[in-house]
Amino acid sequence: MTVRTREIRPGDPSYHPPLPELPPTHEPVSWIRDGDGLVGWGELDRVHTSGPARFAEADRWWRSMRARMGIDDEVRIAGTGPVAFASLSFDADPGTSVITIPRVVVGQRNGVRWITTVGDYEPESAPPIRRPGTIRYGDGHVASTAYRAAVAESVRRMREPGGASKIVLAHDLLAATSRPLDSRFLLRNLATRHPNCWTFAVDGLVGATPELLLRREGSDVHSQVLAGTTWPRDSTDAELLAKELLSSAKNQREHVHAVNSLATSLRPFCEELSVSDAPEVLRLRNVMHLASTVSGRLERSGDAESTLLRLVGAVHPTAAVGGTPTEQAVRLIGELEGMDRGRYAGPVGWVDGADNGEFGIALRCARIEDPGGTDRASTLRLFAGCGIVADSDPDEETAEAQAKLLPIREALEGLR
Repeated sequence: MTVRTREIRPGDPSYHPPLPELPPTHEPVSWIRDGDGLVGWGELDRVHTSGPARFAEADRWWRSMRARMGIDDEVRIAGTGPVAFASLSFDADPGTSVITIPRVVVGQRNGVRWITTVGDYEPESAPPIRRPGTIRYGDGHVASTAYRAAVAESVRRMREPGGASKIVLAHDLLAATSRPLDSRFLLRNLATRHPNCWTFAVDGLVGATPELLLRREGSDVHSQVLAGTTWPRDSTDAELLAKELLSSAKNQREHVHAVNSLATSLRPFCEELSVSDAPEVLRLRNVMHLASTVSGRLERSGDAESTLLRLVGAVHPTAAVGGTPTEQAVRLIGELEGMDRGRYAGPVGWVDGADNGEFGIALRCARIEDPGGTDRASTLRLFAGCGIVADSDPDEETAEAQAKLLPIREALEGLR
């Protein structure tokens, strides 16, 4: 297989359209932030993995595929050459993960746009992006009332001797469209409304996550950890809200758990590791988060155990999506939440042939359960969750989860 990467220069028909509008199919793969990123379409090959070894199995498959490729790359930056997109399950059992290699990838970074093709490629024109029609909502596996009850029970258990320090609970919402759903419709709207999030699409999972789990470029690794949340209430001043978030003992404790979890898992692989002295406030359209950065330099960047996919497996799940202690918290999630998360809250992103790439946590997203067709509508499952600590208020957490559903709901309803 020959993989060719060429720069797309001004004047080329594919130079000007925004990335989400380029794919000629309504089921692309995507990773976009602030106008830059990658979109792909077509499929050369894919593999499904599951169980505790799912990250290692995905890594072995990707390395075996790379070994069979001849690479002709005139751009030579992260994201050029062969690229695979992956979406991995939150839980080892019964979740199913996927890693896929698109036949065509268009990328953009710092004003440079390129196209990567596998084998022969004939340019295709993209049909107009279609609207999904009327949206109807219904209760999912964990409705709001059940979610509040789960939060209350988790708080009770955390207050008992030996209880977990933090548990992350999620709930879902069903949506049905009156017309077949075009994933590009969601991607375009999410990317427009949430430019400082990573807008992703892999195998029917579409969303906009604010949380970067792990970026690798050469021997450098970087993570942006988010935990601790507030959101606008009535006419609350944004500056006052940010100050309240920074001074909130409850949110600070939740944040510390998440940062320590990531740093502890990543440290064994690094010769250098640094953590932000104090969190900052990340302001999104619908919520604010406490945010910290963790950066490191890999000790053995060429080591097979330090490949990006294996590093992602080593740090997942962090306290930001699981809890603390991890095993105890994940066990309680299965008991109290009672929902198969699938790939929600699992790692999602891309990796290239040089083992550079970016993975986020699949949050603020929807899983397209039935893409529909010419004679039937589409159905989706929307997800959102919150970190729960011993002094959490069930009503507040339920309201926060509703606020976190807004990005995907607004995108589905056509807001840009």
